[in-house]
Amino acid sequence: MSATMVKVLPILLLLCSNVFMTFAWYGHLRFTDRPLWLVILASWGIAFVEYCFAVPANRIGHAAYSAAELKTMQEVITLAIFAVFSVLYLKEALTWNHAVGFAFIALGAFFVFKGPL
Repeated sequence: MSATMVKVLPILLLLCSNVFMTFAWYGHLRFTDRPLWLVILASWGIAFVEYCFAVPANRIGHAAYSAAELKTMQEVITLAIFAVFSVLYLKEALTWNHAVGFAFIALGAFFVFKGPL
């Protein structure tokens, strides 16, 4: 596998993974009339698909990134996907305090990838 692919493929796999995980964790919020046991089972099924993307992302990505960098990527991707999901699927507004919090997380990600100071 080329060096470029080793760097790009984990990001693409993490994007896919996080779409599934966001639905597994929060998709049921639109179905509050369903029994909890049912949404847990549905979420497990969705999470299984998420793992099918996340595990290879981390396995392949560890050849190019440290574990801390992979985790940071995953968190930033999760946050970006959740923001879109929250607005489009849950119909919830993002407010200025969300933007400030997200900016602080992005600043933390910057320092993880910056390397030693």
